[in-house]
Amino acid sequence: MASIDDVARAAGVSTATVSRTLSGRGTVSEATRRRVLDAASALGYVVSSRASGLASGRTRNIGVIVPYLDRWFFSTVLSGVSAALMRVGYDITLYNITADRAVRREVFDTFLRRQGVDAVIAVSIKLDEDETRQLLGLGLPVIAIGGPHPTLDTLSVDELAVARLATEHLLALGHRDIVYLGAGPEFDDDFHVPTNRRHGFEQALVAAGVPLDPTRLLAADFTIEGGHRAATALLAAAGRRPTAVFAASDEMAIGTILAARDLGLRVPEDLSVIGIDGHELGAVFGLTTVDQYPLQQGERAAAAALARLGEGDEPGASLPFELTVRGSTARV
Repeated sequence: MASIDDVARAAGVSTATVSRTLSGRGTVSEATRRRVLDAASALGYVVSSRASGLASGRTRNIGVIVPYLDRWFFSTVLSGVSAALMRVGYDITLYNITADRAVRREVFDTFLRRQGVDAVIAVSIKLDEDETRQLLGLGLPVIAIGGPHPTLDTLSVDELAVARLATEHLLALGHRDIVYLGAGPEFDDDFHVPTNRRHGFEQALVAAGVPLDPTRLLAADFTIEGGHRAATALLAAAGRRPTAVFAASDEMAIGTILAARDLGLRVPEDLSVIGIDGHELGAVFGLTTVDQYPLQQGERAAAAALARLGEGDEPGASLPFELTVRGSTARV
């Protein structure tokens, strides 16, 4: 196995120059940098994270806490975090917070302390006072993605504004009989995203002078299957059919499009559908959505953590979103 001395001899430089080049923590000329990188590549030399940590006091490892691993949004945010950290030579230790309170407690009591991370990123998880205290007690930078937190640095999307934008798009197309497809209380624990999106929907209706109809507020589970079930029941029922559905996630919106097609309805001629997220399948289904750029959310969370560690610039705390109009919405 090649050593740093081997790389130094092959590149014709000192071991200190090799160290500065590979760590990115020193100034070297571009020509020298190229020689060192070429020599390291040819010899198959990789910097030992353990040795680097001993020298710098850093593990070059970021802990990331997520509530789900099998949901598109969370996996996409994780991809953004991972890509941004890998570019600068950082590893990730992933912690999946489950519904089991004992497992959750073990993460905060033991795992985070045992693994030795340089910073923590919490993705859309509502932390109670004790969990927040334990995180802050680590003495490490903690970045949260999600709703506002009184004591943690948080990157957040304005969920009210996101929902208003989606609803206003439908209203501008002349829709007045709009169903909001949200989620049940069990999905509202962390930062109340479904509730805030519903409030944004209601605010837009009130501002447009459209009466609120409680029967037009439905719940599913933020999945394609759940959206399909809820939309099938809605559209197959006797009575007045809505002209539009605003689904609080793209996956539920896609499920709604599939349900409409199953029932012989045309989208958008018979039913307009809009979602929120920016799901990768949105373009396939021609879905109009409010894109909240989850991949970039992960990248910005990683950048914020690195900035607290003195590596890179601080990103803004407010996360962007944008209306993307495709073929699933049309005028009444």
